[in-house]
Amino acid sequence: MGNAAPAVVERAADQLARYTHTCFLATPYEPYIEVAETLNRLTPGTHEKRTALFNTGSEAVENAVKYARAATKRPAVVVFDHAFHGRSLLTMTMTAKNQPYKHSFGPFAPEVYRAPMAYPYRWPSGPENCAAEAFSQFAQLVDAQIGADAVACVVVEPIQGEGGFIVPADGFLRAVADFCRDRGILLVADEVQAGIARTGTWFASEHDGLVPDLVVTAKGLAGGMPLAAVTGRAEIMDAAHPGGIGGTYSGNPVACAAALGVFDEIEKHQLLDRAQAIGDILVSELRGIAATTDVLGDIRGRGAMIAAELVVPGTRTPNRDAVAAVSRHCLNNGVLTLTAGTFGNVLRFLPPLSISDDLLIEALAVVRDAFAAL
Repeated sequence: MGNAAPAVVERAADQLARYTHTCFLATPYEPYIEVAETLNRLTPGTHEKRTALFNTGSEAVENAVKYARAATKRPAVVVFDHAFHGRSLLTMTMTAKNQPYKHSFGPFAPEVYRAPMAYPYRWPSGPENCAAEAFSQFAQLVDAQIGADAVACVVVEPIQGEGGFIVPADGFLRAVADFCRDRGILLVADEVQAGIARTGTWFASEHDGLVPDLVVTAKGLAGGMPLAAVTGRAEIMDAAHPGGIGGTYSGNPVACAAALGVFDEIEKHQLLDRAQAIGDILVSELRGIAATTDVLGDIRGRGAMIAAELVVPGTRTPNRDAVAAVSRHCLNNGVLTLTAGTFGNVLRFLPPLSISDDLLIEALAVVRDAFAAL
């Protein structure tokens, strides 16, 4: 929503003046219920849903696993290469990248298994084989190595965030979803970074026609206030025993009010369409840069969630030094950039949906100059 979005500030300030805190488990309050009802309505699927609120994405992902284990009575969790799911013990275990997230922090949580991600740009036999071969390896892992009847859930980012904005090869996520449904495994969509209008739809899962059993949201949910959520099928959410899941500050009323302001801003300013328009500008400008350099190997993403992967010229070898040089040039010229990727060689672009075309193009001109200076 950008800095100090009016509806977010107004709603949060009004709530702050009324009351700042009461634990929802002890004294329910309306803003929590309104956020839950809105997420129940907006997340994919028409089935009966429940929503529980938390503070951070890590908390929400961890609680999604707890719901899945309670509902299935199974222990195992399957995640993917290049994933980022959080920094708590369980979510750190689910995260793929060692440095800086896991180094020296073990031992890790048990019963977490990792499958290959359908990463088209880096798939060994080429992008045309990526979806089928990645799915085959995933299915073999679950059926032959773990045992499908031991798997509570598969947790996946519909577009991987910290992993480098990897958009899974077309058809891969749908195949995974069908596989899970056939074996009674729950599908959890980690929409912490990709959800809440970022990709031009409310949730990135919609691009692949997915209806996850559980959806996790955070980050953009409350416009900068700490709030996260798990939204899922009613029978799954109801499986946890009363009092088993919660927290003192979970669903804080001020953060809930801010989230209601976010929903207002998205609908009032048609920010789903705006996210797509921002993405069109980003891709067009980055393709223009790519035509002038052989360092920019891949451009990918959806909506206002776009990445550029940098490589050593003439190869697909990750070029971390080039990313550092581009970022340094941008910083010295007034543009803040963010890096990502398992190999540290990806520039990720996440402009606020409130940014103007002129400001976006001005920033991208600095990015263009940074590539020219390499």
